[in-house]
Amino acid sequence: MTGAGSMPASPASFLRLEHLTKRFAGTAAVEDLSLSIDRGEILALLGPSGSGKTTTLRLLAGFEAPDTGRIVLEGQDVTRATPVGRRFGMVFQHYALFPHLDVAENVAFGLRSRGVRGDALGQRIGEALRLVDLAGFERRRVTELSGGQQQRVALARALAPEPRVLLLDEPLSNLDPSLRERTRRELRSVIHRIGITTVLVTHEQEEAFDLGDRVALLAGGHLEQVGSADELYGSPRSAFVAGFVGRSSRLDALVRRQDDQSLWLEVDGVEWIVARPQTDAWVPGIEERVLLVVRPEGVRLANPGP
Repeated sequence: MTGAGSMPASPASFLRLEHLTKRFAGTAAVEDLSLSIDRGEILALLGPSGSGKTTTLRLLAGFEAPDTGRIVLEGQDVTRATPVGRRFGMVFQHYALFPHLDVAENVAFGLRSRGVRGDALGQRIGEALRLVDLAGFERRRVTELSGGQQQRVALARALAPEPRVLLLDEPLSNLDPSLRERTRRELRSVIHRIGITTVLVTHEQEEAFDLGDRVALLAGGHLEQVGSADELYGSPRSAFVAGFVGRSSRLDALVRRQDDQSLWLEVDGVEWIVARPQTDAWVPGIEERVLLVVRPEGVRLANPGP
């Protein structure tokens, strides 16, 4: 069963997006978007093309400014801060590594731009490469590395300046399918080991659910639902969420009666008994038309009773 719902930002959160709206040529790419992210959490922004997830990431990074709304980091309004002033690390979809530089020089790039020199520079490079298990690769050319290794160099470069937040734009999209699962595990392990707050963008459900502690599902610039993979799959708050996440059949139904535990629905003249939604956000009424979402594993066949 599906019903409407939203989740307001928590005032105690490490990072908050408050009612962000961004329009391009009069069309809203993101509209009235609010999200809260806890310290050390990995939040995955998931959605189809045109859902607003990349625009949201660009607003966070400071590459775009919202028309309305605020971005608050540790109680400080950073909405108009420059990308450098925010101290966010970013891994781009295509990594943006310098092919004429070796691994160490690629990692050093962001550090030098922040004035790190001398012994401190070498120490920070070494620490970043150890974090991503690339110690000993300092003098290798990035063109000599595998796709997974290049991804880790990009991650090391983003982590070396010790950012407050890590932003990942489709971080695994350039990898072969055989590499993605292993690299996904490695990426999640590194992020949780250092405890950095992370926001990532992906259109792959498996990637979002494997990497994210929570997933924010967007559509048409709006936040449809945010929660764990189990919450989005088992308790969708809209027809879009129910249809987008996992496999299902959707049936038009009529509520005939209900009690505290169950609903009796009529679907094409056949009675269905389903669990009553355990939420106060939406309670169906008798004779109300609803959308019944059926997951394959939720169906049980039984012999007809007397």
